[in-house]
Amino acid sequence: MSDSLSIADARRLALAAQGFGRTTRGKVGRRQLLNQLERLGVVQIDSVNALVRSHYLPAFSRLGHYAPELLDQLAWGKPRQRALFEYWGHEASLLPLDVHPLLRWRMRRAAQGRGIYRQLAEFAAQRGEVIARVLQAVREQGALGAGSLSSRQQRAGPWWDWSEEKHALEWLFAAGQVTVAGRRGFERLYDLPERVIPAAVLAQVEPDEAEAQRRLLLRSAEALGVATEKDLRDYYRLDATDCKTRLAELVEAGELLPVAVQGWRQPAYCRGEPRIGRRIKASALLSPFDSLIWARERTERLFGFRYRLEIYTPVHKRVHGYYVLPFLHHERLLARVDLRSERAQGRLAVHAVHLEEAVLNEEARLALGESLQGLARWLGLEQVWLAPGVAHRHLLG
Repeated sequence: MSDSLSIADARRLALAAQGFGRTTRGKVGRRQLLNQLERLGVVQIDSVNALVRSHYLPAFSRLGHYAPELLDQLAWGKPRQRALFEYWGHEASLLPLDVHPLLRWRMRRAAQGRGIYRQLAEFAAQRGEVIARVLQAVREQGALGAGSLSSRQQRAGPWWDWSEEKHALEWLFAAGQVTVAGRRGFERLYDLPERVIPAAVLAQVEPDEAEAQRRLLLRSAEALGVATEKDLRDYYRLDATDCKTRLAELVEAGELLPVAVQGWRQPAYCRGEPRIGRRIKASALLSPFDSLIWARERTERLFGFRYRLEIYTPVHKRVHGYYVLPFLHHERLLARVDLRSERAQGRLAVHAVHLEEAVLNEEARLALGESLQGLARWLGLEQVWLAPGVAHRHLLG
């Protein structure tokens, strides 16, 4: 390996690649927002709305105050406004349109029932008449939700209790025969790709499977800064066997450079010679599904920060809280803040603050307070409310 990086160097490379530390001048418009989303390459979607839907947070953490309606337009607006599409990237995700040709091989695998799509494909094979009926309904009516097609007599149970029509739509979506035209609340509305994805994108020549996977790995490397093989394949959830072969090809071609990172057991890779920039001065509250920290083991390697989501943990077993956002300050994760948007009361509720150190220095303490105030303003909430037991000295002095 031609390079050896300290953990501080690796952290700085990762933060810079993810878009932290850049100065935002003036109002954040469509172009700035799109540039940031294209830099990330994939934004995870999640249904939890305790604070705000997760896909809105990564851009705010990096750019500051922007209009969420801009992201809605990019993802679900009129065809001429769209620059993103929904598909399985890193879980359910928003992705730049130029990634669409790079994921068509995944759509074919889904249609064939390979990997995680096996059960959906089994349903499609057994209930072909349901698939045909649902696809015809979408073809004739367009932009349909599963609820409007359901033929079941009883009400659905929990969210995983899918109707036959929902199973059909999800198989058609995974196989690329329908796509997401918009959302009603958080419900997907499905339509034919040719009525949603720009014709120029659908007409793009599709690379073969190996080339598509190589290009996805290069995108991962650019978005991560420095990454192990597992980090690279996890970004777009690539198969381990595929990834190892493609990675070897990229190293041999000189497109990825192997490097050693202090304290990492596995070799890492960079997109070309690593260039360590100036110290990154950024303060941000991070969504639990932010691409900087969604790989928990990588987060521990980079920041010495062990992070687990406790949404589905019984209340009495939670350590840090229900919806906990790590606080990034100047290249370190210094605190965990359990937050809720209490819209009826017009307040951003701080239910708990857990420090990684015994005390925050004055600069970090003020930055955390400013981050909370800024988040409240962006969410249209009038105040930051501290729950009883939350020390004011952590935030307000």
